Amino acid sequence: MGKRTKKVGITGKYGVRYGATLRKLVKKIEIAKHSKYPCTFCGKVKIVRLSTGIWKCKQKGCNKTIAGGAYMLNTPSAVTVRSTIKRLRTMQTEAI
Repeated sequence: MGKRTKKVGITGKYGVRYGATLRKLVKKIEIAKHSKYPCTFCGKVKIVRLSTGIWKCKQKGCNKTIAGGAYMLNTPSAVTVRSTIKRLRTMQTEAI
């Protein structure tokens, strides 16, 4: 069976509607939404999206539920906040 779409990928379902730029943005979001992410608890790449902001590890022993971003597990702003907090904690412990 041949390849069905060359460029559009998951957004082929929209056809020619909504414009190319919007379909490219939606493609990026939908790829992030449907992909699997590594679990911080068990280390396996088994975290999938259940609904908006709710992510669950499908590993048999782990089965943890995590709150995250709407379309990706770790949003860029959350990563920035986490690194800033870590940096401030290390500075605080060094000062003592």
